[in-house]
Amino acid sequence: MSDHTILIFANGDLHDPAAIKRLAAQADMIIAADGGLVHIQALALRPSLLIGDLDSVTSEQVLWAKAQGADVHRFPKEKDETDLELALLAAAKTNPVRIIVTAALGGRLDQTLSNIFLLNLPELANLDVRIDDGHEEVILVRESLQIAGMPGEMVSLLPLSPIVRGITTSGLEYPLMDESMVFYHSRGISNSMIANAAQVEIQSGILICIHARKGQSR
Repeated sequence: MSDHTILIFANGDLHDPAAIKRLAAQADMIIAADGGLVHIQALALRPSLLIGDLDSVTSEQVLWAKAQGADVHRFPKEKDETDLELALLAAAKTNPVRIIVTAALGGRLDQTLSNIFLLNLPELANLDVRIDDGHEEVILVRESLQIAGMPGEMVSLLPLSPIVRGITTSGLEYPLMDESMVFYHSRGISNSMIANAAQVEIQSGILICIHARKGQSR
């Protein structure tokens, strides 16, 4: 991966530990968003930062994180941000090239939606930030995106803004050419890659791209 990649563990389901451990091997910094520390321990990784209100970890786990050399940033339980938002803001301050968030999909629907919407934080606007659980990756498209994958893998495009204009795609079974999408239509669901790379370009608005890797389409 490019220089200064940060891997953040949220406190959700970890669907493919082996895949995430491969990602971790290429990360320069690993951050635990509160209970995400449990996944880091299970994978025998070393956190650089533990952040949140720490209501999902034990005092022994906090001591373990400190013993691994992690900084610990404890926040009050009565706060406006989720632990993952705090982790993303802390990561952005280190000027990374890429931020990958894992264990952020599945489980509670409200948490999953919130985690996806956090990709639109203004502090992340100029960064490569994505959610990746080893099976699926979720990425915001603000101008353009190249998706690396395999023929047959699923790609869905969902408007995050009320309307997205000037959408042009290539490398997908059902291409778009300078077209628009509105957030209440389902046209962008379940497209398929026909090459090892697909391209998405837009002129205005924001798209959510969900890429399901081979064998993981739903």
